[in-house]
Amino acid sequence: MASKLAEFAKQNGVQYFMVSFTDLFGGQRAKLVPASAIADMEEDGAGFAGFATYLDMTPAHPDMLAVPDPSSVIQLPWKKDVAWVAGNCVMEDEDVAQAPRNVLRKLIAEAADEGMHVKTGIEAEFFLLTPDGSEISDPFDTAAKPCYDQQAVMRRYDVVREICDYMLELGWGPYQNDHEDANGQFEMNWEFDDALKTADKHSFFKFMTKSVAEKHGFRATFMPKPVEGLTGNGCHAHISVWDAPGSASKTNVFATDKGEGQTGELGLSEKGKHFLGGIMKHASALAAITNPTVNSYKRINAPRTMSGATWAPNTVTWTGNNRTHMVRVPGPGRFELRLPDGAVNPYLLQSVIIAAGLDGVRSKADPGKRHDIDMYAEGHKIKGAPRLPLNMLDALREFDKDKGLKAAMGEEFSAAYLKLKHQEWNDFTSHFSQWEKDNTLDI
Repeated sequence: MASKLAEFAKQNGVQYFMVSFTDLFGGQRAKLVPASAIADMEEDGAGFAGFATYLDMTPAHPDMLAVPDPSSVIQLPWKKDVAWVAGNCVMEDEDVAQAPRNVLRKLIAEAADEGMHVKTGIEAEFFLLTPDGSEISDPFDTAAKPCYDQQAVMRRYDVVREICDYMLELGWGPYQNDHEDANGQFEMNWEFDDALKTADKHSFFKFMTKSVAEKHGFRATFMPKPVEGLTGNGCHAHISVWDAPGSASKTNVFATDKGEGQTGELGLSEKGKHFLGGIMKHASALAAITNPTVNSYKRINAPRTMSGATWAPNTVTWTGNNRTHMVRVPGPGRFELRLPDGAVNPYLLQSVIIAAGLDGVRSKADPGKRHDIDMYAEGHKIKGAPRLPLNMLDALREFDKDKGLKAAMGEEFSAAYLKLKHQEWNDFTSHFSQWEKDNTLDI
């Protein structure tokens, strides 16, 4: 069989390929492979020791092979002799069930078997900091309400433009860039796509943004809450379901112009209603995936920020075109999940959306009552709506209790994820902080 990647290298002047995979914690791992060897790698995969990454493996495990997926290949716009390609992890001729891209591929296939093809767009917010990460990179970015600040975005024009130019070159369809609600924070938007393509783009976007920032002497971070008192980094996901993948799609399965009830009047079909119902049903467990770090819970359970709002949910509620709830339905045929943050694993984000939504459709889950109030000002008036987990341990416990969601994500994946994340929590709780000395030294 002819090597698609070898041909890609020949046509595009590529000398090296980064064969990449993403581990359970969202870490991007890669081997740099010369183009002369890529045909063999495309057949057999690049070898990794899984234990050396955040996967639940030991040094005794056999080689894990990342088999590159030629459909994902991206030539680095800033280093044309290198191309990035996502790998599917295999061990002893079997897919590694805990590997995030494999989890997503499995769920995409399940949804396709039921005539559903999930398309998503994401809003990956990030900060530009000084190289050591201690301060915002722009000392003049000090406004109390910095969102859409014209001067501030232009002071970082070279970085933002370079990233946007690359997305234009790659055909992603970027359509707007802005300074976000926190000092030093930015957001760049591109067109929605099939879930796997969005996950690959999301993964590459993080790599590209960090690389361009470093080139300009800055440090880009997607950390959920890198600066105390400021709005955190969200990663809102816009979700719709179609009748076919890619350009073959013609009908938005979520859209209706004559729906009934609180979802129908907003333009969501019955299938869209039940998919949303699945998201609401599993929301507390979802947080273990969509908000995966200790720091994540400084964003979704934050006090009011300097700008006056956190722009993050703390309660399991949904609404129409209102940004103070966990889910927003801004118009017909789609909804926005505002729970995920910048630390979310690009592949697990898409996976857990599909897993929860599929369960909702199968069980005809009801999303519950729509609330149209300002949750920040009047949220105390809502009785009975679950609060989101207060910390990572609570989220992990919710995920562990949710037998249906664990099964949908895969038992091997779920066991591995819970094991390693509990280890991370234990590492955190054994850490001694300055706060402890400040508050208990003299007790």
